[in-house]
Amino acid sequence: MGACSRKLNYRDGRYRSARDMVRLKNGSRAPARPALKTKNKYSPASGASTKTVARRPFRAGSATGTLATVIDAARAYQGTPYLFGGTTRLGLDCSGLLQLAFGEAGVSIPRSSNEQAVWGDPVAARDLRPGDLIFFGASPGSRTITHVGMVTVANADGVDFIHASSSLGVVENSFESDYYLSRFIRAVRPRL
Repeated sequence: MGACSRKLNYRDGRYRSARDMVRLKNGSRAPARPALKTKNKYSPASGASTKTVARRPFRAGSATGTLATVIDAARAYQGTPYLFGGTTRLGLDCSGLLQLAFGEAGVSIPRSSNEQAVWGDPVAARDLRPGDLIFFGASPGSRTITHVGMVTVANADGVDFIHASSSLGVVENSFESDYYLSRFIRAVRPRL
């Protein structure tokens, strides 16, 4: 039986979300996250709903020093549209966002997400802290890095990260969503 045919999210004969599996593995039941505010974006041409955007209330992080400066710099780009290879406020890609944010704090980092994935010390998902870089694949179970984000908040309520989403631009999301947990590959703590 191949590794892909296992049912990873089954425990005790019951399906569990990826978030629940992480909590079970860590032996904890974290409190519920703050409610999401949702709204539909409309296409001006047709008036039809094109996508649902979920926004959470802002959560302050606990980073200090250089990492706090980097996180603040990255947050200043929120709303900037996604542009493959982009490195300006006109458009950014995921690794470009991090390169700019670290650069504004006086730290030079590699340009590509693959190079950034080895620019630091490996860290387990359960030990994430603000400022850690997290890397994802394009599909569930992929081992090829195609996306990077930076942890902005890590506490008992969960882990949030900022990234340049190809559909929403620069935005903060919950790391514990099934979508991101299923695509997570690795995390590193920058050597500052």
